[in-house]
Amino acid sequence: MLTMDIKVLIQRINELARKKKECGLTEDELNEQTRLRRIYIDNIKEQIKLNLDCIEFVDPKEGQ
Repeated sequence: MLTMDIKVLIQRINELARKKKECGLTEDELNEQTRLRRIYIDNIKEQIKLNLDCIEFVDPKEGQ
């Protein structure tokens, strides 16, 4: 992820979502919302990938 903290990222995504619901977003804000959501999703995908890469499968027949 970029240098943006995940909590700050989520907070901004939520701010834009609330504003969109209340009064709508400008074109720049829509672009920002799309970009921030993509950063968030890519971050989650990377976390999942890292967790899956650490999984070691064990053959119960061999005990390893």
